Amino acid sequence: MMTAHEDTWSIGNQCYLVAALAEVRAWLEQHAAQVSSETAQGMPTRRWGCVEDGGSQLTAPPALEQLCSMFHFSPFERAILLLCAGVELDSTFAGLCATAQGDPTRLYPTFSLALAAFPDAHWSALTPEAPLRRWRLVEVVQAPASDLVTRPLRIDERVLHFLAGIQVLDERLVGLVEPVSRPQELVPSHAALAERVAAVWTRGSEPLPVIQLCGADETSRRAIAATGCSGIGVNLFCLPADVIPTNAAEMEALARLWEREAALTSSALYIDAEIVDRTDARTVTAVSRLLERLNGGVLLGSCERWRPLRRSMLTLDVHKPTAQEQRTLWQAALGDAHVHLNGHIHSLVSQFNLGPSAIHAAVREALSASADGSVLMAELWNAGRAQSRPRLDDLAQRIQPVATWDDLVLPEAERRILAEIAAHVAHRTTVYETWGFGAMSSRGLGISALFAGASGTGKTMAAEVLANHLRLDLYRIDLSAVVSKYIGETEKNLRRVFDAAEDGGAIVFFDEADALFGKRSEVKDSHDRYANIEINYLLQRMEHYSGLAVLATNMKGALDPAFMRRIRFMVNFPFPDTAQRAQIWRRIFPPRMPTEELDIGKLARLNITGGNIRNIVLNAAFLAAAEGTPVRMSHLLRTTRSEYTKINKPLTETELGGWQ
Repeated sequence: MMTAHEDTWSIGNQCYLVAALAEVRAWLEQHAAQVSSETAQGMPTRRWGCVEDGGSQLTAPPALEQLCSMFHFSPFERAILLLCAGVELDSTFAGLCATAQGDPTRLYPTFSLALAAFPDAHWSALTPEAPLRRWRLVEVVQAPASDLVTRPLRIDERVLHFLAGIQVLDERLVGLVEPVSRPQELVPSHAALAERVAAVWTRGSEPLPVIQLCGADETSRRAIAATGCSGIGVNLFCLPADVIPTNAAEMEALARLWEREAALTSSALYIDAEIVDRTDARTVTAVSRLLERLNGGVLLGSCERWRPLRRSMLTLDVHKPTAQEQRTLWQAALGDAHVHLNGHIHSLVSQFNLGPSAIHAAVREALSASADGSVLMAELWNAGRAQSRPRLDDLAQRIQPVATWDDLVLPEAERRILAEIAAHVAHRTTVYETWGFGAMSSRGLGISALFAGASGTGKTMAAEVLANHLRLDLYRIDLSAVVSKYIGETEKNLRRVFDAAEDGGAIVFFDEADALFGKRSEVKDSHDRYANIEINYLLQRMEHYSGLAVLATNMKGALDPAFMRRIRFMVNFPFPDTAQRAQIWRRIFPPRMPTEELDIGKLARLNITGGNIRNIVLNAAFLAAAEGTPVRMSHLLRTTRSEYTKINKPLTETELGGWQ
């Protein structure tokens, strides 16, 4: 909806443009008369500005004068632009062009016509670096067997719309850039960063420095950038880094097109480099070149700091809102509903490190799922977990925890340690923040545990039990996707995993951890040195990770002693004895599974782990289902033989005694 002020300006702008076109038409008519009369004698001398402009009442400069000021037109260049615009806007201009050029087929403007018809003509206006051609305001149409001055000229469509007072994004930029709207309000810590953006760009230094916003929350980075630009009256558009052309000519065309658009719309450009693969040298080079090439306001958003540029750069670190700010965001988003939570918002803030958009999305999801205050907290907790998942889902495998304490068969001492781990995770905010233990030192506050034992002894199940009990997400880290032969890539992958896990305090489970966390070796070559750097980096991240990191290994002795000193908990998963195997056998059969004449005592004599037992029972269930019978000892015997063959272990007579 156009405001009254905008409507007044639009009418005045049209009057001004009509008057300016009339002035150019008068010059054409005068030149056409000279051509027709075969003599120039006696023709009156005209000067620019003789025609009433019709825009004296405008409260803001008309679009034509804005354009002239932006690109520093001379009067002659202004006349050329109006000549090209007149052909598009006034049907009489084409005939005048033909008459003025003495050729009925030349119904178009040319540089030759402009040089002959307009005063103050200068050849420099025709050069590629002059404003008209440099900024693609006027296009020289290619024509066969013609030179520069006789080729048709055409005004760029985007520029024509601007002269008419219509702001539309250049169609060549549609799909490449998108407008970034300013949020209604920022939290105080983010508002301070937006003020710094505005302050840096109002100092008047040229060229403006690139402002780099680094942080894990892309939404917050954009919001800060948009607010900072809005504070100085500048619009903001976003360009994804992966669409930047790597071809030099295409990049130059994009740069000039954007710089013209930035001038026409008073805009800055936000380059989103979050998804850039830093190992892709061509893309990295393209982003760097564009940053160095563009004039005007440019911001760069990324998770990690970009390398220094030849152009000056200011880096601002964007962190998630503080705990108090997040608490305020939860309360504001919940409105009156927060009174039903009885102070439990503190639990949400202590567990989830979310930005403003994620908090609002979590509240919407929770309120839509339940209006009952008694279950609202549970819905908010689940919604908070869902909001923290997307980044980590791309890096690790999420395991849906279903195991409970009753499913876990371990000696009492090991169960007590697991209970202690759960208590540390559940109450870390109270101890670290409320009681002030974290203020004494930031070192060693990460909660880490080592699960050591043979394969199948219950390490993964124990992690499931903890996740289920604490109502947290459990992620298994795929070592093949983390460890890289390229120098520095392993640390980068680990950083991405831990940074993503921080949002929801997820339990990070490294299976077969000895493959990554082996003993640091004596440095004999560069490979040893970089392997040790990877291990040192991991030790530091584990100490600062706010959630629980679980390392599982089959070979405890292979771990670096430095890990043993820095790991808070160590849980041994022993090979189950006969009594423990009997418990596992009793619990392994689902209640709805039909069984018949099973002898738990005989089954417990099988000297295998819980993982092997599960495989035997699962395979036996399929055999029984195929036969349409309950699971019997005969089914279990067949699958036991198969399992023993698979693990390359002989099945002894002691284990089978009285079974066959």
